[in-house]
Amino acid sequence: MDQSLCYQSLTDVALMLRQRTLSPVELTQLELDRIEHCDSTLNSFLTVLPERALAQARRAEDEIAAGRYRGPLHGVPIAIKDLCDTAGIRTSCASRILWDNVPDSDATVVERLEAAGAVLLGKLNMTEFAFSGYHPSLPIPRNPWGLDRSANGSSSGSGVATAAGLCFASLGTDTGGSIRGPSAWCGVVGLKPTFGRVSRHGIFPLGTSLDHVGPMTRTVADVAAMLGVIAGADPRDPTASSAAVPDYVAALDEGVAGLRIGIDEAYLAVGATPDMAAATIELGLTLERLGAKLSRVKIPDVDDACRAWAPICGSDALATHANFFPARAGDYGPSFRSFLQMATKVSGADYAKAHAARLDFAGRLATLFRDIDVFLCPGNFGPPLPTDALPPDMLWSPDFWMFMRLTAPFNISGSPTLSLPAGFSDNSLPLGVQLVGRHLDEATLCRVGHAYQGATDWHTRRPRWD
Repeated sequence: MDQSLCYQSLTDVALMLRQRTLSPVELTQLELDRIEHCDSTLNSFLTVLPERALAQARRAEDEIAAGRYRGPLHGVPIAIKDLCDTAGIRTSCASRILWDNVPDSDATVVERLEAAGAVLLGKLNMTEFAFSGYHPSLPIPRNPWGLDRSANGSSSGSGVATAAGLCFASLGTDTGGSIRGPSAWCGVVGLKPTFGRVSRHGIFPLGTSLDHVGPMTRTVADVAAMLGVIAGADPRDPTASSAAVPDYVAALDEGVAGLRIGIDEAYLAVGATPDMAAATIELGLTLERLGAKLSRVKIPDVDDACRAWAPICGSDALATHANFFPARAGDYGPSFRSFLQMATKVSGADYAKAHAARLDFAGRLATLFRDIDVFLCPGNFGPPLPTDALPPDMLWSPDFWMFMRLTAPFNISGSPTLSLPAGFSDNSLPLGVQLVGRHLDEATLCRVGHAYQGATDWHTRRPRWD
């Protein structure tokens, strides 16, 4: 089969599978062959599951042939970040601490993907425990747009595998930018849903009050299809929203006429490279040409919100790791170990101050959305950096906080945020722009992103490294 098929969108191959012009078994074998050929270079997978994937593909093929079609994920090969519990399959969080951890049950999102008929190719690489650095004993994922370039983190394997055509969609998690950063730097689409829109049962936490689970794909339509499967209430996760799940796919073609898009040029100018700022503004102008109303607005100050992130997330992480730290401090990599050590110095007063800053920013941002429907800003400060420019102790460097400034505020607020490919730098590396929405209004973000992709072709560009 033609390897270019691996770069098709999820929705395109879903139609072929439903019409039986494409076999789930053949498609899954094609992806497994591609993983075997490519991933020794890219390092996007920690665990590949060929026997399980082919068994799921055969079952999907039989069900589709018998007229029992389950929906747009039926028979489609996907992959998930290795902090999602999978029954009988190692879930390591890319750490030696959990290297032998084999859960007895699946995470809710895994259950829902399998109930939709998706084929699980394997578990994806990531930074240790979804923070900023990799455990030194494990390989670092390599960006297919430039093998010497970082794929960002923490859902780096998800970004690399999706960009390189090693799966048709993946799951990532996002505590301070970990879906949107890899999406921006790998040239794919990533959605951090509203806090609680997707159950986190069976997801190993980084920051329990900041974590989000969401899809990473090659088109907005694919994100909509994935979100429709994984979203919804879950009695095993009391933080999961009980709000009804809309038909995200059905809303895609409503267009953007009349929608109010806010942009703060002063916000995007601080730290963003000129090409990143230009791409953000051009995305707004494209939406304006499509009928949206582009408004200049002022986002609430993000500095206190960003400063609040570390004490909140660190304290959450320290509580989660109480059984391992400090007893097994030497088994952690330097980045995550330093994060936990920092958290031991956070006082109750520090946490209370950070929590107050969180409430203040979230309230002010909600007020902004009385006047706009979507807020537009860069998905990162610029194109991918060289891998060696991101040291293990980056937590303490100015670069780390420049990363966080454009993403972490929307974890602090819990706002849904969509990252879109929106151009390339002068050295042909991808640029990603974010759309931020009201709580539980992912449908509008997908609608706007889909309209933008209908008017541009950035999302159709593919890395040709292999």
